[in-house]
Amino acid sequence: MRLEGKIAVVTGGGSGIGEAIAIRLAREGARVGVLDLDETAAGLTAGAADGVPIVADVSDSAAVDRALEQAERELGPVDIWVNNAGVGSTDFGDLVNERAEQQIAEAASAGAITTALDALVRLSDDEWRRMLSVHLDGTFYGTRAAARSMTKRRTGSIVNIASICGIEGCTGHPHYSAAKAGILGFTRTVAKELIVQGVRVNAVAPGFVETPMLARGMTPTLSAVVAVSTPIGRLARPDEIAATVAFLASEDASFFVGETVSPNGGYVTT
Repeated sequence: MRLEGKIAVVTGGGSGIGEAIAIRLAREGARVGVLDLDETAAGLTAGAADGVPIVADVSDSAAVDRALEQAERELGPVDIWVNNAGVGSTDFGDLVNERAEQQIAEAASAGAITTALDALVRLSDDEWRRMLSVHLDGTFYGTRAAARSMTKRRTGSIVNIASICGIEGCTGHPHYSAAKAGILGFTRTVAKELIVQGVRVNAVAPGFVETPMLARGMTPTLSAVVAVSTPIGRLARPDEIAATVAFLASEDASFFVGETVSPNGGYVTT
């Protein structure tokens, strides 16, 4: 019960990693606001976490501010804010997957890759902006809203969900990698500023996690390749990422400022 009496908000809490985070924080004693664009999903997770559903689009600055106001009106002053909301690629991702599978087949049969991914040159302006608006803008809006409340009380913890793609770059996904790398740079910068006012900011950069979004965005063949390429031999479970977030949100991590913790099964080591 490390978080007993704390008020937390988890964005993108309707499914996957966000759902696991909301449930884990509640299990550790926090009262949780589950923020999601999908009202039904937010309600289901809130029910499981005995929390409050909040419907908002994190890429909308005003909507995030209203979400904070709702959370504090219904739960109380927010102590923990987790910027987790994200989206995957649409048709663009399917095309990248198709080319990636061709490359795997070529490498296995001929020992050389002749098929180009062409991910960068086929990436549209709309796809680029959508990815950055949800991941990077959403993290900025959420952090700013939470900081306005937390700094007045000189206490609080903000945890931003990035990715190993932001650490080393994921081939074929320049927009996602750029957004997650931006989150890491943003985290380090604002952490140095806000700690003076008693607010800790840190990031979690997971490896590949077995979630519905990953299942939609990666074929079984590619998932198997990733699992084999990960030294631990499997994908992460959402609850493993949630445990990392709970640690950073707690006083056990009181000396962590601007850090990136990366539970990735050995896929990336720094």
